[in-house]
Amino acid sequence: MASTTSMVARRAFAAASQAGHDGGSVKTWKILSFVLALPGVAVCMVNAYLKMQHQHDNPEFVPYSHLRIRTKKWPWGDGNHSLFHNPHTNPLPDGYEGPHH
Repeated sequence: MASTTSMVARRAFAAASQAGHDGGSVKTWKILSFVLALPGVAVCMVNAYLKMQHQHDNPEFVPYSHLRIRTKKWPWGDGNHSLFHNPHTNPLPDGYEGPHH
């Protein structure tokens, strides 16, 4: 026997599934797309652009003995760079590779 809450939830979901047949849900989603989604994408683009304009320097390199331990070479490239190495943010065991360009 089903509980009262599950019956109420079942009726609510059944009623919600039938509500879209009058075409109102298409209009609602179109309005939501233009009012919420597009401005949200625009705000994210502006945020990314502003973050890209901000220049920052790498922190001073401190060669801690427990970081960047190489017991054997990587099987690709020169053996010192990881597979997803980024020379702007990832230092090698002896420090950063060079200045930003």
